[in-house]
Amino acid sequence: MSEENVNGAAAQAEEAATGPAFTVEKIYVKDVSFEVPGAPAVFAEAAQPQLQLNLSQNVQRVGENAFEVVLGITLTCAANDKPMYLAEVKQAGVFGLIGFDGPTLDAMLGTHCPNVLYPYARQLISDLIQAGGFPPFFLQPINFDALYAEGLRQRASQADGGLADAETAGNA
Repeated sequence: MSEENVNGAAAQAEEAATGPAFTVEKIYVKDVSFEVPGAPAVFAEAAQPQLQLNLSQNVQRVGENAFEVVLGITLTCAANDKPMYLAEVKQAGVFGLIGFDGPTLDAMLGTHCPNVLYPYARQLISDLIQAGGFPPFFLQPINFDALYAEGLRQRASQADGGLADAETAGNA
């Protein structure tokens, strides 16, 4: 009887080991750009700066269970309709995702992976802006779950319910 319990425990452990798994394989900067087109005159601007933030996300399968996720952030600062600076960062990572069904895999790529990458991109943008001679700037937290849900609604309305047949997109 004790042999059955040991074998049963081993079978349960083996089953748990083959369940879904998420790993961060690599995090890196794929592309970065910082421009101050009006320097040095831009530093004398007394107007209130206007900021525009654009997010993008791209997912690419790079192996059987590996995906590259690229989080793109473009921050444009202008005053009096003149650009003060432009910061562009593409923060990337390779993630291992094993054992997830299609909708869960899509959600992991669209929410969890960007949540891992965002702090790196946020710090890099802050460092670029400060190194460019401007006061420190800190991007606020982003709710990638809400962005993903909105993206799902848009994809569903465009595909008229064809989401079940769609390729894993993972785009926020």
